[in-house]
Amino acid sequence: MCSAGTVLPLPEPVRRLAAWCVVLLLVAGVGWVGVRLCGELRTAVTPVLLALLGTALLGPLYRRLVRAGVRASVAAGLTCAAVVAVVGGAVYIVVAALVDSGAEISASLRDAAKGVARHFGAAGAGLDDLVAKAPELLRRFGGTAVSNVVSGVGAVAEGVAMAVLALLLVFFFLRDSRRALVALRAVAPGGSADTLEAIARRAFAAVEGFMRGTTFIALIDALCITVGLLVLRVPGAIGLGALVFVGAYIPYLGAFISGAVAVLVALADRGLVIALWALGVVLAVQVLEGHVLQPVIQSRTVQMHPAVVLVAITAGASVAGILGMLLAVPVTAAAFGVWAELRDRRGEPPDRPEQPPGGRPGDR
Repeated sequence: MCSAGTVLPLPEPVRRLAAWCVVLLLVAGVGWVGVRLCGELRTAVTPVLLALLGTALLGPLYRRLVRAGVRASVAAGLTCAAVVAVVGGAVYIVVAALVDSGAEISASLRDAAKGVARHFGAAGAGLDDLVAKAPELLRRFGGTAVSNVVSGVGAVAEGVAMAVLALLLVFFFLRDSRRALVALRAVAPGGSADTLEAIARRAFAAVEGFMRGTTFIALIDALCITVGLLVLRVPGAIGLGALVFVGAYIPYLGAFISGAVAVLVALADRGLVIALWALGVVLAVQVLEGHVLQPVIQSRTVQMHPAVVLVAITAGASVAGILGMLLAVPVTAAAFGVWAELRDRRGEPPDRPEQPPGGRPGDR
């Protein structure tokens, strides 16, 4: 029997569980503080994250130019100029397509509203009344509309400034990537320089593979859907294809939203039959992506379970909206890369020699 002042030791499983709970609480606390700081400093943090994604996407082109004998600064400048040309051309095509077909789409939506009014009686009459009273509502809420326009202009100006800053950061990240590794090794504590560099390389390689594979898949999706919409003579097919391309960077949800917009435009302009054909095109492309493109292209880059992707997108949306949805999966891919590197190094025998700096796949 135990005396009154004796404390019984806890079983080993209970102590391990308590230790893991403490670690999880510490990690959650640090993560929460980090998210709060990023939210407060989002104007500075957002361009940095976007620049890292751009660097991961444009890294292969930059390295090819450097191997061809182009100086690092010139190669980085040419890469950024190519990005500006491609993005500017895409924006021009989308805007031109929307301007050309905007009136037609608006007329089709008005016709659809009138059709709803004819088929649903009283509810449709309510829609007619709403359309008739639209000028009065606009006059009544004119002040609010003006303030919203001013806020929208401010948001657009902030977005343009962040995009310019992100482009400049891409230039510096491409040109000074080797200096960044040297600086990282300099601040590494003790003898952990090799481990810290390997972790950084593994995380960046995971993001690079994700961006490269996603871009290729997005391009195929956009081309297939654009061709299908052009065959069906849906207005704004090129702009809708560009929307599909951008939406592909948000796995699952982006494809669903962009495809739904394409089907709704087809329904408003071309009727139910053409809308069903457009739905068939979108579904066929999604089946091609899910069963052929994703397994073949992403099998050599980053492998994450769909449940992990959906949870990451939901968490990113709750933290930072659309931008969080865009950044959630690459950040999760980087975290998986770090975890894989730590797991591999933990399983290495003590006498295993260190991997040379340029010996891992995805190294610069």
